[in-house]
Amino acid sequence: MASPPPSGPPTGRLSRRGLLGAALAAAGGAALTGCSGRGGTADGGTALRFLGPNTAESLRPLTDAYRTARPRSRVDYTAIPPTQLSDVLQLRLTAKDTAIDVYFADQPRVPALAARGFLTDLGATRHGTDARARAAVSEEQYTASSWDGHLWSLPLWTSTQYLFHNTRLLNAAGVRPPHPDPADRWTWEEATEAGRRTQDRTGAQYALVLEQIQSYYCLQPLVEGLGGGSGITGDDMLTPAVTTDGWVRAMTWYGRLFADGLAPRAVTQAQTSSLFSTGKAAFFVGGPSKLSEFAAVKGLDWGVAPLPYFADGRPVTPTGSWSIGVNPYSLNAEEAGRFTEFASLDPEGNLASVAVSPLIPANREAFDRYTADLERQATRATEGVPRIMRHELAHTAVSRPRSIGYTQFETVMGSAFSDIRNGSPADSRLADAADELVRTWERLR
Repeated sequence: MASPPPSGPPTGRLSRRGLLGAALAAAGGAALTGCSGRGGTADGGTALRFLGPNTAESLRPLTDAYRTARPRSRVDYTAIPPTQLSDVLQLRLTAKDTAIDVYFADQPRVPALAARGFLTDLGATRHGTDARARAAVSEEQYTASSWDGHLWSLPLWTSTQYLFHNTRLLNAAGVRPPHPDPADRWTWEEATEAGRRTQDRTGAQYALVLEQIQSYYCLQPLVEGLGGGSGITGDDMLTPAVTTDGWVRAMTWYGRLFADGLAPRAVTQAQTSSLFSTGKAAFFVGGPSKLSEFAAVKGLDWGVAPLPYFADGRPVTPTGSWSIGVNPYSLNAEEAGRFTEFASLDPEGNLASVAVSPLIPANREAFDRYTADLERQATRATEGVPRIMRHELAHTAVSRPRSIGYTQFETVMGSAFSDIRNGSPADSRLADAADELVRTWERLR
């Protein structure tokens, strides 16, 4: 997989020594305080420093395309492990490091990055960028890259999730596979019952496996579909709301998946897709990266359907991914702005960013060309994917909440999800999480 999950880099903490080491390595040996000077090329052009969690190989088509478009400019990309990116950025940008020009910003973290002065206001500093962004990307993606009425970043990719099914297992169990048409979308009740029946009749190890087994990105649609809300409310978006009826009901259902043996407890997110690809699970909830991964598995008979919803709720799917922003301390701000626009607002640049990775471009024109290619290349397993993708992003997609306290929210709720997955009662554990968020966010007010 070329990138981390759309939910963004985990927020695990490193020691200060570890942070310094990662930061220095990312700067290519430059001093942490940023005395590296303006980046240049041998012919007097500009060398931009670009930081993110993706592999250099996955972004090479984009950086090569920009070099072709602007021969006197070069983009030098440095990959930081996803688990370290948030901390490395915080340390280096707090130090006003000039050795970063452009960097990846997980979309729900844009408000916090902007509030701390870590992003350049693109709408204010680049003439016409705001209007071009509104025309080039969806309103959802524009909003996800903005905060407090200002455009702080530009969207690179978007995302969605699907219900994958093991056709061979379902046929052996006498279970009709779900249909790829969003109008025939299954309910979660139907999916879990079909998975349970498949377990009973075929000996499959699991009924339903979630790729991001305890991440907010993956679980938000369960709650929102039952009217529970995002979990954050208030004028300043620093008031927890994770004890609503929708939250308790969704998390109670989630906990039962594991208590009843329908889903695995003793696995990490890195292990979940292999449970499906090796035929141990009837159903799997995952994103676009799994399309190519499962297609490469010899002998795996599988298909794709829309994400289910609760019978008394509404269809909701997750979305959001990465935007890119300009470091306000960059010494190459003008060229950094041009590259950011090329990667997001130029269809050719945005398509280049997904040329060798299984991600969905955020640019409207790039998206249309991308889905047209998917239709031309469709196999029996993936023939419904473009239709599902278009429908979900237009009608059911809900972004993660926008708050300067999102990083803390994701950490607190991730711990709560882990406990519920391992047997804690949903209602009391959610109440504890709410109390912890009140204490944690008090420091941000």
